[in-house]
Amino acid sequence: MLKRIGWLAAASFVLYTGAALAQEVGKVGVDWTGNDIIVEAIKDPKVEGVTCHVSYFDRGVIDRLRKGNWFEDPSDSAISCQQTGPITIGDIDLSKGGEEVFKQGISLIWKKQVVNRIYDKANDTLIYLSHSRQVQDGSAKMALTSVPLYGQQVTWTKGKPQ
Repeated sequence: MLKRIGWLAAASFVLYTGAALAQEVGKVGVDWTGNDIIVEAIKDPKVEGVTCHVSYFDRGVIDRLRKGNWFEDPSDSAISCQQTGPITIGDIDLSKGGEEVFKQGISLIWKKQVVNRIYDKANDTLIYLSHSRQVQDGSAKMALTSVPLYGQQVTWTKGKPQ
């Protein structure tokens, strides 16, 4: 229930900002306490033909009762992005910080799971970074994947950066 409330709040925020929406494609039960690993597919809203699969831990009610910390899931996540069709790149942020492609709440208020896209011009590669954003102490837990563009037929709607 709590996860759904957080997801609904995140979904409304995502709709407002124009970022990608996740579609749950898998859910694996990991123990008898109701903890699950969720796998979601995320299509990059500015890069057609790329799909990312992100997995994260969803704590069950029994685990929340046993360990406390009711309103937060762990920061652990994994990501894999692949070409899933012809690639068309829209108006993406080319700065070193890239841009946020996806965000969802993993705590009641502050903690977010985020996916950022960075374009590595020197290697003609899109990099996707999954991490959590916390108000205090940040988080050192992250995962990285890349989609090479070299040798691919890629359409840049605003022209390829030189």
